[in-house]
Amino acid sequence: MPEISRFFGIKIFMYFDDHNPSHFHAIYGEWEALIAIEDLKIIKGELPPRAYGLVVEWASIHKRELEADWKLTSKQQIPNKIKPLS
Repeated sequence: MPEISRFFGIKIFMYFDDHNPSHFHAIYGEWEALIAIEDLKIIKGELPPRAYGLVVEWASIHKRELEADWKLTSKQQIPNKIKPLS
């Protein structure tokens, strides 16, 4: 599971050949959520509200890059790193 970004204690990952809908994994401490790229809603899991807000802000900025990384991991290719939220 390649890490594509990390900011404010939040790690963002994508699994190779993962199931649809297109999504990424956000991990913050013991919390983990699968977040849909299309609408940035939580598909599964949970994050504290502040962490989720930061993830949504970051993902909104980098939506095209997330979509491109999803295509790469769907083909078993290594995704590109995405600039963290600063």
